[in-house]
Amino acid sequence: MRLGRTLVQTSVFALLASTAIANGNDEVPDDVIAAQRAALAESTAGVGFGPQAPRDLRTLEGENMRVFSAAPSHKQMNLCNIHFHEGAEHAGGEFTTFLGNGDGAGFGTGFGYDGQLTEAELAPIDAPVGKGEKGLLVPGDTIEVHYVHTTAQIEPGPTLGSCLDDETGNPQLRVETQVMVLVNDEAAMDFNELATVSKIDGYWQAPNIPTDTGTPVGYLGSTTGPSYNEQGSPFQVTWSVRPEVIKVSIASLAAWYEDNIFEEDHAHGVRNLVLNRALLAPIPN
Repeated sequence: MRLGRTLVQTSVFALLASTAIANGNDEVPDDVIAAQRAALAESTAGVGFGPQAPRDLRTLEGENMRVFSAAPSHKQMNLCNIHFHEGAEHAGGEFTTFLGNGDGAGFGTGFGYDGQLTEAELAPIDAPVGKGEKGLLVPGDTIEVHYVHTTAQIEPGPTLGSCLDDETGNPQLRVETQVMVLVNDEAAMDFNELATVSKIDGYWQAPNIPTDTGTPVGYLGSTTGPSYNEQGSPFQVTWSVRPEVIKVSIASLAAWYEDNIFEEDHAHGVRNLVLNRALLAPIPN
């Protein structure tokens, strides 16, 4: 879940550029990620940031002292945005295979589906799905879909700015999360159905959010996205992450790209997994 954009420190950008040239690819070494984690720790130390996201859902420990109330059920909130990230931002459940450090700026990293796919499901397509140079998808790619909800009275729309309004200074935010793996199989689940939006009992909803993919792991965190690799997110978010992965037709995702109210046309980059316990809330057993 991303909200807003910030500049990464110039020195880190220079290191990323030199590494890419030297390696001839987008993968950066571990010390680049370590430098980003150190910058995050330094920029958040003692200044009151609340618990951050994403996290390893298998780790329940956390030492962040900021406390806020969990948001209501998403059925009592308005769906404000649907977007997704290339690679699962969280680790846990059926998505624990680390994809690598990527470009150090949010792409080519995260976690992948741990299960097996058939040759037919992985059959190549004519061209990657999506627009631009980053966030393009092919069969076998894992995505983490964020159904973002708010207590503000809004209309669903592009960017997480749609979750805020002038009448509510501090709306509660909740993200219902489902990890999906894209397959070349039109009989697989249809992303258009999964992203259907309608009004139910006065609230904007995504009525087809899966309910049979395991008991969601709930925790208190923040918005995500690579903008926050080196600084804390100030937004308080209640997370609900389903542990099981579903297979989704990549053709249906391509069709959704062509006509969706959120103006999404590519997968977003991921934030580094937050490991610093001072930035994590404990997860109740």
